[in-house]
Amino acid sequence: MAHNVLVVGELAGGSPTSTTLELLGGAQGLAAGGSVSVALLGTGASAAAAKAAGASKAFVSDDAGYDAVKAEQWLAALEVAVDQSGADLVLIAQSSAGREIGPRLAARKKTAVAMDCAKIEDAGGLKFTRPAYGGNALATYSIATSPAIATVRAKSFEEATGAGAGEVVQLPAAGASRTNITGMEKAVSAGLQITDATVVVSGGRGLGAPEGFKVVEELAAAIGNDKAAVGASRAAVDLGWYPPSQQVGLTGKVVNPDLYIAVAISGASQHMAGCSGSKTIVAINRDKDANIFGFAKYGIVGDWKAIVPALIEEIKKAK
Repeated sequence: MAHNVLVVGELAGGSPTSTTLELLGGAQGLAAGGSVSVALLGTGASAAAAKAAGASKAFVSDDAGYDAVKAEQWLAALEVAVDQSGADLVLIAQSSAGREIGPRLAARKKTAVAMDCAKIEDAGGLKFTRPAYGGNALATYSIATSPAIATVRAKSFEEATGAGAGEVVQLPAAGASRTNITGMEKAVSAGLQITDATVVVSGGRGLGAPEGFKVVEELAAAIGNDKAAVGASRAAVDLGWYPPSQQVGLTGKVVNPDLYIAVAISGASQHMAGCSGSKTIVAINRDKDANIFGFAKYGIVGDWKAIVPALIEEIKKAK
């Protein structure tokens, strides 16, 4: 069934973010003959429309008032984009902006929103799949009203291909806002971001001490710093063993790498909610009954202190 899909995009450095391009890729598949549009707000939006692969039309405003996401300003513009695009499906990233805009836009349009979706498909109607019960189960929803709105996890779709938007429609400038942003502080972390890495090596409380993360970092370095990044469970972060920016889980970051290596992580549901979308999970744990083995494709039962150094040496030999 054909769908008209509107992607609510975000900008970074004057270009659509990688998550925006992923949503456009998903929209291409879901449209099935319908239209794909994108809404871009903020400085450089008009120029960024040409980079919005997969969209036939872009609804834009270059007003700098949109640079910071203030919900009441964005909602007014997005309502115009929804109406003019004829969208029956709106896709938004599961970002801090998406978490705020999705429910509010649904309320404005008197419809429903499916939050934190890991999968969207048209199977006799649109079906929205998201984690439930802390990642222990997957729930699938359908939405009877239109437009259906969904916020989507990063890495849920492949990035769009093709040319950027050929038609550009101007949206209204930003209106007044009751919100006043007094300052912003950007968290800075060196190296490859865990959300971008094709391999994530994570350590947990079972490492026994913060020094254990040095070995985890060595494993990531052996794989390649251009491919692998280091993550941590919430328990390890709460103990102060690793920075919060690297936390994987329900209250941390969601990662969907090709390979996820869990070292001394029990596999609590809150942690698995952040990595269950990984293509392959390898677990290293001395407890043969650890929950992580229920999710892992490959499991190694034993002491990480013996297994990980041996693994590092084998990887070095293979290079």
